[in-house]
Amino acid sequence: MLEDMVQVKLPVYFYNRNGVYYFSRAVPSDLRHRFNKPKIEMSLRTKSPVKAKKLATVLSDRLERYWDGIRMDDVWSKELGLVALKSPKQARDESPSLDDALRLYKDLKGDGKNKLFFESADRSLRYLKDCLDHDEVADLTASDASKFRDYLFERGLSSSSVKRIFSSVRAITNLAAREYGLAIGNVFGGTFIPDRTVAKRRLPIPVSDIDSIQAECLEIGDGPRLLIALISDTGMRLAEACGLALSDIRLDCEVPHIALREHPWRRLKTAKSERDVPLVGVSLEASKRLAKGNGMFAFPKYCSGEGCNSNSASAALNKWLRPRVPSGCVIHSFRHSFRDRLRAIECPSDIVDQLGGWSTDGVGHSYGQGYSLAIKSKWLTEMVKRGK
Repeated sequence: MLEDMVQVKLPVYFYNRNGVYYFSRAVPSDLRHRFNKPKIEMSLRTKSPVKAKKLATVLSDRLERYWDGIRMDDVWSKELGLVALKSPKQARDESPSLDDALRLYKDLKGDGKNKLFFESADRSLRYLKDCLDHDEVADLTASDASKFRDYLFERGLSSSSVKRIFSSVRAITNLAAREYGLAIGNVFGGTFIPDRTVAKRRLPIPVSDIDSIQAECLEIGDGPRLLIALISDTGMRLAEACGLALSDIRLDCEVPHIALREHPWRRLKTAKSERDVPLVGVSLEASKRLAKGNGMFAFPKYCSGEGCNSNSASAALNKWLRPRVPSGCVIHSFRHSFRDRLRAIECPSDIVDQLGGWSTDGVGHSYGQGYSLAIKSKWLTEMVKRGK
């Protein structure tokens, strides 16, 4: 009797159209963003209301379980920090451009990085955009990577440069794919890059040319010329010298030297690059003149608290050097000459390595504290004498 009084109205998920029954159910509002339409409709292929009701009930029950599974997956994804990958169509619709990917990379990875980090990322993406005829991260394919490799070789870049650019592009696009949930894979990860281009060999500057250049540098005596003079008898890399603080020039000691250390505005190339370099000959005279300067930096034209612009110094100094050195010689050639000049006096190779900040093979060379400033100064003094 009570059952007759209380009537429970069950949901109805089917209807009749032209004598045939159809299933119809709206997608729950919390899941509509996961589907391409708001309602599910399909023919039940029956004219029997009893059979239609049974089929609709079964379909509705299956949908409920399916939707509950999606909800549970979303909960687990949030708990585990998972990112749901988008379908190829969704990826194309929501894909960031290459410029978007670059901005994202610099925003997320650029904190605390120096100017070189941003310049390298900008240059690598510019090469990629110039090469491809599309601008969407989701459209990148393995064939694009192969095309990009060939494009870089056609520009005359060496294998090491191509590998370095690929590494940068790979980091940028992979980060964008993860952040946007794109299922594009590691497009730039498996591309074969052959050792096709022979690295350019830097020629040393003849000692006779070094002597005349040193004399002219001291005669002119401005910052760029003193920079060349400093490098000429110390073997320092250009960036190392450009980034010197005046406090790095130690003249009031038994052995005058450069205390080459890493600074916030200028990093060093390797761990071995941090060293004490004795000052002799023209480099000592250049350091005495530099020490009389004001401010914080030895070469304020190329260095400030914001960074060290050794690229600008290289361009300017190479332009000045070009008519004074043989073809193929550049500012970095002083470093090659430095090693040859030490070989000429039969300086032990491990002392040469310590002077120039080169890595020395063998476990035994890492033992102890290395050679003293006095011993290193003795060899540099002999090198300068031999060249005169």
